[in-house]
Amino acid sequence: MSDNDPKSLIRVARENGQKDHLEPIDLGQRVRELRKAGKWTLEQAAKQAGLARSTLSKIENGQMSPTFDALKKLAIGLEISVPQLFTPPQKGQVNGRLSVVASGEGVHQATTTYEHELLAENLTKKTMLPYRARVRARSMDDFDGWVRHDGEEFLYVLTGVVRLFTEFYEPIEMRRGDSAYYDGSMGHNLLSVSDEDALVLWVTSLT
Repeated sequence: MSDNDPKSLIRVARENGQKDHLEPIDLGQRVRELRKAGKWTLEQAAKQAGLARSTLSKIENGQMSPTFDALKKLAIGLEISVPQLFTPPQKGQVNGRLSVVASGEGVHQATTTYEHELLAENLTKKTMLPYRARVRARSMDDFDGWVRHDGEEFLYVLTGVVRLFTEFYEPIEMRRGDSAYYDGSMGHNLLSVSDEDALVLWVTSLT
């Protein structure tokens, strides 16, 4: 059997500690789990893997069987080995975890529209991604289309005034103490409309 055959990769994965009686893994579901574990959106993961967003979406939804070349690109993009695509994750409940982040000591990631401060970055296998953000965007033209991602999202305004745009609802102006909960797959963008950039807290689900 060729080393380029996905079946041989499954065999390699099993030889690395998996039992032969395991049920066949759902590759699309596995790819989605790995992408979410890396906190990548569909667009980010597709770009990192050098694949079209539509291709990655079809793979995740079981609408396409990837070629070996696509599998290699996926592995590189998800920063894993190819056999790991076929190795189901070890499930286990982790208890008693705690992460405390002092003000301003999160992991900073700046874009043209938002300046994010990621919180609890030291915790693995999180089901939520919390982060503070300074909203730099002032116009819908600052965005390259709608922001979309898997999961649900909670937004809480800390300072300033923002306007929440979504593809299904009228724009909503929000002030300090206001909050919103919405589906991440629904197109959404957030603008600052106060003199100073607004500060918000976002919590995004990873499942």
